[in-house]
Amino acid sequence: MALLEFHSPSGSTEVSHSHATRLSTLENKRVGLLSNGQWQSFRSLPILMELMREDIPGIEILPPDTYPQGTEFISLDSTIDAIKESGVDAVIIGNAACGACSTACGVAAGKLEAAGIPTAIVTREDFVGVVRNAVSGLGLPADAPMVTFPIDLFLPDSDLTPLKSRRKEIYEILTGWSPRLGNEGEGAMMVVEGVDHIDAMAKANDIFLVNRWGDGLPLWPATRERVNWILRGTDLPRDHLLGKFPPRGGLATVEACAIALAMSGGRPEYLTVLLAAVEAMLDPASTGDQMQATSAATFPVVIVNGPLAHYIRLGSGFGCLGPDPQHPAGAAIGRALRQLQQNLGGALPGTGTMAPWGALRQTNIVFAEDEEGLPQGWLPHGTERHGYKPGTDSVSFFWATGATNILRRGAMKETLEQDVKEGLHRMADYMAVPNPHYTHGYESGTPGAMLLTRVVANYLASTGWTQKRIREFLWENSRVPMKKMRDSGGMAWIDISPTEVARKSIGIDPWPIAAKPENIILLVAGGGHPTHSYWMQAYSPAVVGRKIAAPANFDELLMAADRDLGSGGSACLI
Repeated sequence: MALLEFHSPSGSTEVSHSHATRLSTLENKRVGLLSNGQWQSFRSLPILMELMREDIPGIEILPPDTYPQGTEFISLDSTIDAIKESGVDAVIIGNAACGACSTACGVAAGKLEAAGIPTAIVTREDFVGVVRNAVSGLGLPADAPMVTFPIDLFLPDSDLTPLKSRRKEIYEILTGWSPRLGNEGEGAMMVVEGVDHIDAMAKANDIFLVNRWGDGLPLWPATRERVNWILRGTDLPRDHLLGKFPPRGGLATVEACAIALAMSGGRPEYLTVLLAAVEAMLDPASTGDQMQATSAATFPVVIVNGPLAHYIRLGSGFGCLGPDPQHPAGAAIGRALRQLQQNLGGALPGTGTMAPWGALRQTNIVFAEDEEGLPQGWLPHGTERHGYKPGTDSVSFFWATGATNILRRGAMKETLEQDVKEGLHRMADYMAVPNPHYTHGYESGTPGAMLLTRVVANYLASTGWTQKRIREFLWENSRVPMKKMRDSGGMAWIDISPTEVARKSIGIDPWPIAAKPENIILLVAGGGHPTHSYWMQAYSPAVVGRKIAAPANFDELLMAADRDLGSGGSACLI
């Protein structure tokens, strides 16, 4: 018989606040209505307001326009402060019917509950898990004061009769509700027994799937020995807290990251990159709580600069986005990040992350820029975007929603200059779409990343194209005619954009997909071939950088990797 003992990957959350005490009655109380402006809230909340005035003696209702409206605004501290200053006794929030907006509703409710103001959320029944994750991430018990409805209520021209007939359930949430769910404690050690080691591994993987900890492919159980081995990749203590993983709020300790990396087939020398990527993702500017839950099929992109990328076998050439057995680091680091998104952040498909088709990647995207292939005078991404000194080991993080291969090369007898110019036009055409996601990164984030191989980059440089000039060309030639924006409904999204700069862009025709050319990420990566470019479209309010801190024993770890995997140099490439 074989016994296998391993860490649970579920991590832990903490309860630091309690929900508000409910009101004894709504009579003669002041109730505020907080609206995300979507999913028919502009119809349902005013109707609810009139019904409450008819039903409840002496009640005073503050209408939705009393406070800032919109998914990007209802959970801001400034909005919460405005609600508290308005002297309300309770707040009704709506409508929670998509990933990002349900998260915003849940965060707003959690902040108000923690401040002692009872809330009730009008919620789509499929999105209960999203709201609970958002509340849990704020340190409250993982339950939320909701009245749930089928999707029909939230669609255009919907019948609002169910809201009218069930309105007293909303009243009861404000006067008699109490949380039913607690938060998980520390992840325990688990034990399985098999007839042999292979059988025990299989049973462990069954447990991962039963508990919704897996991703559908085999995982390594995170035994004490394996986790301790991974922890050799950092000088930080294992209980060092990087932050709370949104939206669920699982505690992202160094040990939790090591457990995820151990399960994903990683090695100790990868850990320092994973830690930097997690720190970047947890930066509030990344808005990870909404990006994790959104239906937009977002996935993390981690760009690594500096010599460390080569040392740990991170791909930057052919097949750099994976899979590549010669450069395994990206797959393991990206898969570990995905494990953390799910097991600590609560991004379980259909419960915590509501992307209808998923992000299509179990390993996310983790790769290195081909710095050796940069044309003379071109700066690495970490320097251009984040101001790091060339040669600095760093990560750069943004959220993407998809990727498109662009047939860049000409087909006939073009001159080099023609080939370059036509290829740039083709790239810009792929970027020029009326996609509302562009509005989220409009001011200081990014519309996406354009990847050029070293061959194409040097083509461009040899004909006088600098990084600055390429960005300006792509920015100018990817503008979308305002008629196209209007016909596709894009103008409405611009009008409710999260920043004033984006909202004011509604007056620009044709419409630029970013506030300035510098927002476009331009990278040199991929194999030495000129035919294609690669566009990763973003849904990213920020591009966040972090330096990588290699441990004191890093050389020792690299020697062990050479022993285990063979030489990491180009001489051993298959």
